[in-house]
Amino acid sequence: MVRMPPRTRTATPTRADLVLADIRADILNGRLAPGSRLGFAGLGERYDVSTGVLREVLPRLVEQGLATSESQLGFRVIDVSVDRLQRLTEARVALDTLVTREAIAHGDLAWEAGVVATHHTLARSGGENEAHDISEDWILAHEAFHVAILGGCPNEYLVDAAVRLRSISLVYRVWSAPAAERAHRDVEQEHREIMESVVARDSDRAAELTVAHIRRSTDLLISGRPADAPVA
Repeated sequence: MVRMPPRTRTATPTRADLVLADIRADILNGRLAPGSRLGFAGLGERYDVSTGVLREVLPRLVEQGLATSESQLGFRVIDVSVDRLQRLTEARVALDTLVTREAIAHGDLAWEAGVVATHHTLARSGGENEAHDISEDWILAHEAFHVAILGGCPNEYLVDAAVRLRSISLVYRVWSAPAAERAHRDVEQEHREIMESVVARDSDRAAELTVAHIRRSTDLLISGRPADAPVA
């Protein structure tokens, strides 16, 4: 089971932190389907948790971009479609390239070391497990690597916005056929080239590779989606 904690964590996770990680993992691995209702009664039974804890957790999922909330309709997992994914991709391309350039321009030696260290961990993490879930080690390492790069940007508002869009994009991984994305690309080489361009402080190359990395993911996710997946 993939557990992805929120970016900000206390030293000792609270009950809400743990439930948030469990619900997030179920969304990212498709056990809570895109568009499905997140009702208090159903979630309370599923995760053995009180309504009070869920009232804290569900708005945090909305903040992370993984759920929506509407008056009278309650909470739902975000919906997915080709149109939404394409618009999300354009937003990520614009924001990630800006934040990456800012990170390269302003990141210090500690930031650079963090990028190298998280890439080292990512390179030694697994992929999918036998149940076709994305492995916990890989998804955590993958997120840590990209967030480490973005974290060199001194504008925390830009960084937070970029990380939120990354969270939303992860939902689309469950929309595609198992292993479709990783089977048709050398994602390890893509990450290595991004890391090397960042460490070399080559902002143009890093931006070019980042755009290709994001767009390649989108193209493969769309081509690998089920025939009955929504178009818009």
